[in-house]
Order: sequence, then C-alpha cells, then structure tokens
Amino acid sequence: MKMWKRNLMICWFGIFVASIGMSQIAPVLPLYIKHLGVSNTALISQFTGIAFGVTYIISAIFSPIWGRAADKVGRKPMILRASLGMAVVIGCMGFAQNVYELIGLRLIQGAITGYSTACTALIATQADTEHAGEALGTLSTANIAGSLLGPTIGGFIEEFFGFQSIFFITGTLLLIAFIITALFVEESFTREDKKVLKIKELWNIIPEKSLTVTTLITFFILTVALYSVEPIITVYITQLSHNASHIALLAGITFSASGLANIIAAPRLGKLSDKIGVHKVMLVALVVAALIFIPQAFVKNPWQLMGLRFLLGLTMGGLIPSVNILIKKITPDSITGEIFGFSMSAGYLGVFGGAILGGQVAACLGIRYVFFITSALLLINALWVYFKVYKKLNLS
Repeated sequence: MKMWKRNLMICWFGIFVASIGMSQIAPVLPLYIKHLGVSNTALISQFTGIAFGVTYIISAIFSPIWGRAADKVGRKPMILRASLGMAVVIGCMGFAQNVYELIGLRLIQGAITGYSTACTALIATQADTEHAGEALGTLSTANIAGSLLGPTIGGFIEEFFGFQSIFFITGTLLLIAFIITALFVEESFTREDKKVLKIKELWNIIPEKSLTVTTLITFFILTVALYSVEPIITVYITQLSHNASHIALLAGITFSASGLANIIAAPRLGKLSDKIGVHKVMLVALVVAALIFIPQAFVKNPWQLMGLRFLLGLTMGGLIPSVNILIKKITPDSITGEIFGFSMSAGYLGVFGGAILGGQVAACLGIRYVFFITSALLLINALWVYFKVYKKLNLS
C-alpha cells in the first residue's frame, strides 16, 4: 500500500473522532451544565452559548498558527500534539466540577486544535496530482461526517452511559488515534530554518490571490449553510411531527442525514473532480445545493426533511473537497499547512456564524426563512465562483 493511502486511513479515523469530540457535546450541553449546578434557565442558555461557541472561535484563531507550525516542523508532530492534547482535555471535561471549569476546558480545546489542518496538509503534499481529488474528498468526509454525526452519537452515549462517558469515550478514541499515528504514519519532511513570514509577506508569495480568497469565502459560506439549521431543527421537527415522542431522535437523524450522504458522495465526486475539473464540480454542486434548500421550507413531515437533508449532503460532498483540492492546486507546498489553517478558520467561523444566523432568522422572521436566506447565500456564492473560478480555470 502506498504511504499516502495508509496515512489517509489513519488520518480519516483521527479527524472523524476529533470532529465528534468538537460537536457531540451540543445536544447534551444544556443538560450537563444543569448537572454541574446551574438551575436558572436563562443562565443555562447563556452558559450553553458560551461553552459551545468559544471552542470554534478560539479554533479559528489558532488554526493558522498551528498550520504555520506544521509547515515549519512537519505535519506528523502537529498531528501527535493535537491528538494527545485533545485526548487529555476532553477526558478532563468528564471531571469538571462546575460550569467555569467546563468553559475553561472548552477554551483550551479550541487552542490546541490543528489536527484536521495538519492531516489535510500531510495528505495534500503526499498524494500524487492525479489522485488528489479522491484523497482529499475522502479525507473531507471525516470532518463533515464527524461534525454532523457527533450530536447524535453524543445523545446516544449520554442516554445509555451518562454524561461523563461522552468525554471519557472520546478521549480514549483520541488517545488511540495518537498511538496509531505515532506507530504507523510516515512523513518525509526536511526541516528548514526559514524565517516566520508575516501576513503581508505570506500574501505576497501566494501565486493565485483571487482564487485563494474566493475558496476561503466559499468554505465559510458552505459551513454557514450546513449549520444554519442546527439551532432550529428540533423546533422544526416538533412543528412537523404529530407525535410528541422521539423528537430528539428524529432531530438527530435529520441532522445526521447530511453526514451520511457526505460519506457516500465525497470520494466519488473528488474522483470526478480529478477527471473533469474541480471548478465544474464546485459550480454545479453549489447551484444544486442552493435549490435543495428551498423545498425544505415546504415539507409536511420529518421524513421529507430527512430526504432533502440527505440530498443536500450529496451535493456538499462535491463542495468541501473541491475547496481543499483547489487550495492544493494553487498553493506552494512550503505554505500549504498555513493556507489550510486559514481554510479551517473559515470553516470554524462558518459553524459559529451558521448557528447564529439560523437562530436569529428563525426568531425574527420564522423558521422557513432560514432555508430561503441560506439558499440565496449559496446562489450568490455560485455566481461569484462562476466569474472568479469557473471562467478563469475553464480558459486555462
């Protein structure tokens, strides 16, 4: 087996577990905060928002920093640092004595991020050009699937094993990822004593500035679209369901349907990108995703919504890999880690922004408008991609 293929399998497992660790706390966070001694409903909501959001905000700040470190000292050391650090921090969350300790640990979790960035940079620099789309498409499924399946997995573990078990099980899996990485991941990295580039200097050596900015903004909008429904999905399922039982389960399945579809579609669409061009797959997937959001506002029952969310996941399988493939194609290897760090920052901000957008739009205009506004954002992004990416790459 080629080195990059073995590394891809190990990195996929690690990113999947890390993404679960980031997202699985969402459905049980209010319950855990109540368990830690907060009884006031308003305070529970306030602390929940802080504890959930702080990880993504801090991750957005630190991702480029760890990406730069990966370019300087190697990607494998950064994978080991992040996996061991998260294993310890997430495991410690199970021992939190109060909500302030929990928020502090969530903050530290965001600061020691960089696992996905280092793995993506490792595979991007190792996979040969003709297999880049397939490799990065496969790798992207781990991040998205872990993030989307995480809430369901977290709820399942909590129901059967208790609050603390969520953190202990995730920490153990990350420790396994650390051990496997240490033993089996190979990297031929020559360390260079190069000076640390300032942002302006980094910007000057990026060969395709316009394309780079477009891909980062596109990634941000994609994650906003994926997570705009998260704050309102349980309420929407409640409105659609005539049976008050199993609402949480239906909501978890509906949200996770996109993750399952992404696992199926991303490697195949990544391989298609290698054949016909990443710009073509990106443009078509953007338009189709925008159109799929519209009927979600008119569904009559949860099962219709699940079906449409599954179709949305299929289209997203052609979008997130496309961003990574495009970054690999237009970025020199010497700064790949740092640019992927900025990409992950855009994704983390998109998760946070999507949750804020969905909640605010639903509160001010109604749930159905969440789907309309998200669709409009994707269509605007599609137009921008057409002029900035498609037309340029189609002529080259």
